[in-house]
Amino acid sequence: MVFIDILPLFPEMFAGPFDSSIIKRARESGLIEVDITDIRSFSGNKHHTVDDTPYGGGAGMVMQAGPILRALESVRQKRSGTSPRVVLMCPAGLTFNQHWARDLAAEEHLVIICGHYEGVDERVRELAVTDELSVGDYVLTGGELPAMVVVDAVSRMIPGVLGEKASAEEDSFYAGLLEYPQYTRPASFEHLPAPEILLSGHHENIRRWRRRQSLLRTLERRPDLLDTAILTKEDRAILRELAASIRSVLETE
Repeated sequence: MVFIDILPLFPEMFAGPFDSSIIKRARESGLIEVDITDIRSFSGNKHHTVDDTPYGGGAGMVMQAGPILRALESVRQKRSGTSPRVVLMCPAGLTFNQHWARDLAAEEHLVIICGHYEGVDERVRELAVTDELSVGDYVLTGGELPAMVVVDAVSRMIPGVLGEKASAEEDSFYAGLLEYPQYTRPASFEHLPAPEILLSGHHENIRRWRRRQSLLRTLERRPDLLDTAILTKEDRAILRELAASIRSVLETE
């Protein structure tokens, strides 16, 4: 089982996302345990304030170190015997991607701190944080939504959660490529037919078609992914052919 503890300022935001679909089934099956610990409960004052003005002046408020670290200590005691990996969700973090999801899924205990306001007191980083992550180069109200994204992506990488290992391995980004196009019944819709090869029943031809489409889609939409993708000799041959075809089209325009 993987233990995931989330430390937010607004725990009510988590009332629904983890109680449905794949994560709900994973929790019920005992594959993951997700608990929410309200940082405000460790404020130490009757008003439950957990922020203050920044030293040196400036706009906004800063989350205090004390409430966060006390909340963290409470989950450490609850999971005695584990050594948690402590992730801070913040704009200055490294960009979360599939490699991070796979890496974090291997941990026994994850703690995710949801940053807010103008940030957290730097001493939280110095004393407790092992990783800082961001879900993209844009501004959100707080770290609650990013924490949900991380938990969802990480959960999919935990053995048994998807039921079938191939389901995760064929997802976009798992091996560094975008997923191939998918089709289902009916075979023709609005005069647009599904590719005949997918209806052929020839598994090897289907595999090759899907791989080619995955490489083509990645080359067209996210060529940057190819720099770190896991590519076979067959993949490289396909990419050379695709690149030659694209050059040919450009030269005739």
